Amino acid sequence: MRIGPYTVFPIETGNFALDGGAMFGVVPKNLWSKTNPADEQNRIDMTMRCLLLVHDNGRKILIDNGSGHKYNEKFAAIYRLDHSELTLEKSLKALGFKPEDVTDMVLTHLHFDHAGASTKLDAAGNSVPAFPNAKYYVQRKQFEWSQNASEKDRASYLKPDYMPLIDQGILELVDDADKLFPNIRFFIASGHSPSQQLPIISDGQSTLFFCGDLIPMTPHVAIPYVMAYDIQPLVTIEEKKKILEQAIVEKWFLFFEHDPKTACATVRKDPKGFTIDQVIYF
Repeated sequence: MRIGPYTVFPIETGNFALDGGAMFGVVPKNLWSKTNPADEQNRIDMTMRCLLLVHDNGRKILIDNGSGHKYNEKFAAIYRLDHSELTLEKSLKALGFKPEDVTDMVLTHLHFDHAGASTKLDAAGNSVPAFPNAKYYVQRKQFEWSQNASEKDRASYLKPDYMPLIDQGILELVDDADKLFPNIRFFIASGHSPSQQLPIISDGQSTLFFCGDLIPMTPHVAIPYVMAYDIQPLVTIEEKKKILEQAIVEKWFLFFEHDPKTACATVRKDPKGFTIDQVIYF
């Protein structure tokens, strides 16, 4: 896919699973399980899909990076983390790139399944930047929240994922993200987590919206499908309505970070509400 000066690539980084009830909130299991069947622990299949933007001038912007590989067996078992087939490194290599080629790392927010691969373990077991030539970007308010997160979401913030970036001075705390890159502006969403920055890549004719955890999977296009993980679910509902209305009017592509089957689609509105219109293939 081409948008303005960018060639756009989906980057598969691995699979994992989360509790289906938590992913769909108040929606009954007999509804959500029709599209997302659960395992014996009530977990549903999910993926960690990122986006690589390659500028004509050679700049390479990666949006999120998955969980990485620093986790132990207990952590992997809880979230059914699976990198047996898909890894960030393999996906980059398939395109002829490596982590050292990434020049900019946009972190939508600092939860482990979005920012975990920001760092890796060196030979001594210390967390060090995994993209040594990149500058990292996250919203200042998101970083501040991560330092004193609530009991509700504290477990999603793992400081070895991002504090080494602060220590080395390569994590920029952003207040006005729209000034970072050409043809990219950001929708700041705070229902899921404070100041989640979601890129909108546009050249005036084609527009792609990186949904992040505002609309993590295609079923979440339906307004009542709101995660129990969200800090402010009513805010999420209003944010979804706003972005989906605009997406329909301006014919945007929506990019789904966690949907195991669908990476990108358009949306429409019918008498029952918002729904997927067409699946888009890169």
